Amino acid sequence: MTAFRTLDDAAVKGQRVLVRVDLNVPKDEHGHITDNTRIVRAMPTIRELADRGARVVILSHFGRPKGHDPKESLRPLASASSKVLGKHITFCEDTIGEKAEAAVAALKDGEVLLLENTRFHAGEKKNDPEFVKDLARLGDLYVNDAFSAAHRAHASTEGLAHVLPSFAGRAMQAELVALSKGLEHPNRPVVAIVGGAKVSTKLDLLENLVTRVDALVVGGGMANTFLLAQGAGIGKSLAERDLTDTALRIMAAADKHGCSIILPVDAVVAWDFKAGAHSQAYGLDAIPADGMILDIGPQSIERVHAAIDDAATLVWNGPLGAFELEPFDRGTVAAAQHAAERTKAGKLVSVAGGGDTIAALNKAHAADDFSYVSTAGGAFLEWLEGKTLPGVAALTQP
Repeated sequence: MTAFRTLDDAAVKGQRVLVRVDLNVPKDEHGHITDNTRIVRAMPTIRELADRGARVVILSHFGRPKGHDPKESLRPLASASSKVLGKHITFCEDTIGEKAEAAVAALKDGEVLLLENTRFHAGEKKNDPEFVKDLARLGDLYVNDAFSAAHRAHASTEGLAHVLPSFAGRAMQAELVALSKGLEHPNRPVVAIVGGAKVSTKLDLLENLVTRVDALVVGGGMANTFLLAQGAGIGKSLAERDLTDTALRIMAAADKHGCSIILPVDAVVAWDFKAGAHSQAYGLDAIPADGMILDIGPQSIERVHAAIDDAATLVWNGPLGAFELEPFDRGTVAAAQHAAERTKAGKLVSVAGGGDTIAALNKAHAADDFSYVSTAGGAFLEWLEGKTLPGVAALTQP
């Protein structure tokens, strides 16, 4: 990864610092925040800048508003962020213009201001140069601490980095360092675990990984497509029957690049897709024609454990079975706990990401022991796919 400037390189005292964070947190139907992880991860950078005497101006989007929509306002996030920060955050009801300029001008060293939702302005998503200029008038320096939005070339995630001295915030820095250890400069052997329902949603991911890792464990519904391509009977299991040729092409590419593909050798089969459904483990040569594969079997769990034992670096995206339904979470939970134990023992660098992956690791009580768990969603997936992230590229340009 090309070198990028961090807060260690920034003289911030007395400076107006525009900090792009991601406060796009989930809320319930009553508007209550259901998970404040993104707020928690954003505050160390805000706290450090304030403690160093910067005049901190926070930028963020929320939701997908069509113009100014009070329901998508960041106002409630000011109080929620203040509680996490332990310091008052002032709110401004606009993002640019006279009100924003006055609010920024009123800041004293060490104070923090949150501007209104950047996406209330059409120029944000269009990366409009005029909107970028309007934002840039509010700051002397720019800090991007929103890796989760780095796959978008928007004004506040990419445009500002070209017109103001730019730096990576602490959360962005941690993410980039972790991801570099995961695939760009990893300790080998590197093993990837990729699960989920469909091959079609992870084609770019699979095609990139087989060129970069030493072994690829395929699980979940997508494993059924690979098994079907190899001629295995999978009963009524979820599979993309029109993508068997694609699965074979991916396997051929893996062979060409010296990547071993590890597929299930047995499976837990049920006849109803529901929690607690009667189930039984079968070898692949005996899957009942009227049954559904909902998890990997005990022999497959041992194969996954062996792959993790062989690895120096593990990259994980997606569950190995229908983990949301007990007892079909056993394969995913067992693998997660095994990886966590290896990591805790100092024998493995483990990097994971994706919504279902995080939920699975939390269910296994394993997330805290992984080297790094990304909350970035789409940006994490695009990084795994080998794509350039505009928000990161802008920080690494000289």
